[in-house]
Amino acid sequence: MAAETRDQPDNPQTIAYPAPGARPHRHDEAALAPHVIVLFGATGDLAKRKLLPGMAYLVLSSLAPKIRVVGTSLEDLTDDEFRALTKEAVDAFSTHKLTDEQWQSFASRITYVPQGAGPEALAEAVAAAEAQLGPDTQRLHYLSVPPKAARAVIAMLRDAGLVERSRVVMEKPFGTDLASAIELNDFVHDTFRERQIFRIDHFLGKEAAQNILAFRFANGLFEPIWNRNFIDHIQIDIPETLGLDQRANFYESTGAYKDMVVTHLLQVMAFVVMEPPTALEPRAISEEKNKVFRSMLPIRCADVVRGQYTGYRDEDGVARDSDTETFIALKVGIDNWRWAGVPIYLRTGKRMAEGMRIISIAFKEAPRTMFPAGSGVGAEGPDHLTFDLADASKVSLSFYGKRPGPGMRLDKMSMQFSTQETEELGDVLEAYERLILDAMRGDHTLFTTAEGIESLWERSTHLLEDPPPVKLYQPGTWGPNAIHQLIAPNAWRLPFERAWRERK
Repeated sequence: MAAETRDQPDNPQTIAYPAPGARPHRHDEAALAPHVIVLFGATGDLAKRKLLPGMAYLVLSSLAPKIRVVGTSLEDLTDDEFRALTKEAVDAFSTHKLTDEQWQSFASRITYVPQGAGPEALAEAVAAAEAQLGPDTQRLHYLSVPPKAARAVIAMLRDAGLVERSRVVMEKPFGTDLASAIELNDFVHDTFRERQIFRIDHFLGKEAAQNILAFRFANGLFEPIWNRNFIDHIQIDIPETLGLDQRANFYESTGAYKDMVVTHLLQVMAFVVMEPPTALEPRAISEEKNKVFRSMLPIRCADVVRGQYTGYRDEDGVARDSDTETFIALKVGIDNWRWAGVPIYLRTGKRMAEGMRIISIAFKEAPRTMFPAGSGVGAEGPDHLTFDLADASKVSLSFYGKRPGPGMRLDKMSMQFSTQETEELGDVLEAYERLILDAMRGDHTLFTTAEGIESLWERSTHLLEDPPPVKLYQPGTWGPNAIHQLIAPNAWRLPFERAWRERK
């Protein structure tokens, strides 16, 4: 594979490289060329819940350039039928409510062409949309389709002549193992250059995930202690209360590891543990993330607990003898100077006790001998720095402090911050909104590279070839009991010992 296709993620048309010593900057969003967004899988669940509402907001906002949307899917719909479907989706799922006038403005910008009509019909629909926007129009192809359908869509775009002036957004999972990831990368690179490809992970589009970079690298208080000398272990915990949500066919062939760990949890982990980039620009950040993946030790089956919730095999579309995991917990190691010997624990699963998304940094404990017996020091575990990846993101720092009153009695206390406490809460973009905007700008900062995804599949080889058997767990719990042996002598942060404080 030529180096040009794999190793040039940045688009020089949208990224301005500063002179040495100058602060990096980007062109204003207002300078972006108009875009036609071609949405494949436009009638699917993701499109209805996230993509169409997000595009509606971007079209009507001042953040994005002029946009027209061409929806395409297997259903044979007219433009008006697709607009009706889109209105139902926007009304049901949008966090930004549209007035009738705003809806009409968005509706006038969307059209539909059935995928079965072929590449010629798609090319005609895109050409008609471009004629409304002018000669400088760019194209953004969003593949909201199952992984097995991605090849057909790429071939359709090639046959329709829609590769030039375009970028393509691809949904997870990108491959199912190392061989399939390499094969898919090579296939896509036959049509698109690496800088045109955006492998999306919506977790990295969340405000809280990006706040990790600001928190680490902008504060002299934390970066000096962000290493194995001061940090005992790290947890990235993303339990879900949802079940399959009518995705049995997809989930049966995927499971929790391929669906969540490779494409979400390990990507978030890279933000937490990567070295400081030379600049907050796509090439530098991607390289530091890829260094993390290259330093990651192969995952040992002995460090993995796979689970399946009771009743999963009774779901429609699930094999009665299915060994697919709906839950997974594992221990990961990074073999470099900063993190060697620091275990990183990952956990995610379906039908669990709570739906949360946290990153918890456990610091090494201080000596206790100076405190009297019964003082309470160490009774509630180590100090933790915790990031909540919810849309209204929160950060908490827990520590021991003296309980008011006579004697030396210690309690666990915490300092907390939430974006709810800022005046900019209304400016928070939903993850897909931000990532669609970044893709139009050609900004790869929050996307995954070919090298990165292949590194992760390579380190997953032992687990994929010989996975441990699944252990049953009851819906509404925190997973199989074996998870406690996995993390011992430490303990899982969820459930929390205290609730987040909410804004009054």
